[in-house]
Amino acid sequence: MPTHYEASMQRDLDRIRARLTAMGALCGQAVANCVKALTERNRQLAYAVIIRDQYIDAIEKEIDRLCLEFLVRQQPVATTLRFAYSTIRVNLELERIGDYSESVARQTLKLIPLDVPIPHPRYLEIAELSLAMLRDAVKAFVDRDASLAQQTIQTEDAVDQLKSNLNKDLVRLFKEQRITFDVLNPLMMITRHLERVSDQARNICVETLYVCAGEAARHPDADVIRVLFVDEHNACRSQMAEAIATQLNLPRFVFASAGRDPQPIETATREFMRTKGIDLSRTTAKAINQVPNLDHYHVVVLLAKEAKTAFPSNARNLTFLDWAIADPSKTPGTPDQVRAAYEQAYDFIHAHLRDLVGAILGNDKDQPPAAKP
Repeated sequence: MPTHYEASMQRDLDRIRARLTAMGALCGQAVANCVKALTERNRQLAYAVIIRDQYIDAIEKEIDRLCLEFLVRQQPVATTLRFAYSTIRVNLELERIGDYSESVARQTLKLIPLDVPIPHPRYLEIAELSLAMLRDAVKAFVDRDASLAQQTIQTEDAVDQLKSNLNKDLVRLFKEQRITFDVLNPLMMITRHLERVSDQARNICVETLYVCAGEAARHPDADVIRVLFVDEHNACRSQMAEAIATQLNLPRFVFASAGRDPQPIETATREFMRTKGIDLSRTTAKAINQVPNLDHYHVVVLLAKEAKTAFPSNARNLTFLDWAIADPSKTPGTPDQVRAAYEQAYDFIHAHLRDLVGAILGNDKDQPPAAKP
């Protein structure tokens, strides 16, 4: 017969599991409803998803309170301690799924007045896979089913591929002028948020493996530091920064660039970078929402102050660095004066990049070499 302490602990655990299961179901319904609002152009349902996100936020706060009370009252150890700790993290992952659903609903409201074809089957395919992952992930965590968690993780690559293929098709339609940017941007945002549901489900599975085995299951690129350089048009400064960083050939880093309002890369920029041994002839400008796996980035380097307005004010897990410098392609004067402006920008970016990498690595021997004259 269980002791009073054991019975009390079990009641607390059952209550937490029940609320977490309810939270998962509510988030799953939000995803399903926002996709239904998109495919049926249902404005009322889109509004409902936005309003009901408040319920998800309320349950998140309740679960956090239950977990904290459990930790204080029961003072658990070993598996139960890991469960309480991971539940707080899983609770946050689920709340983010609610946020993604709300965002999809808001993007849908932008699309409803526009008389444009939307590839509904493609979005349904991504949503169905992501929802299946979410349901299995929550079940695996609540039941402490490591096997189900491992199986669920394997589905993530399929969702990533669907997202990548759909985005490529959307960009092609935009380049062929079959859809405008006002249509492209919401559609790509919706694609990214639906794919992020699968990412959050995977994170929940990782927490399940931690609870079951006491070890964190890491993503293959978990040790990779992702840095995004952003400016106004992705036509000069951010392209220079990405090229300079990539040329350093640092295995632990992934670098990319984007612009708030992408425009063709300046000819002067291509010619200057060629003198540095860097070929930008096959490089094209891209918008911020065209950056693959944008939510996986850690550091955003702003080379133009205006660029930060492209990110939400409450952006999570992002470190913003201000490297704002004048755009050398806009420098008036003689060719020598223009080249001097480019040299100044090049040296500025290289010096700051060297310091940034050194700070992250924390080891002088791993720092990149000094800039070549």
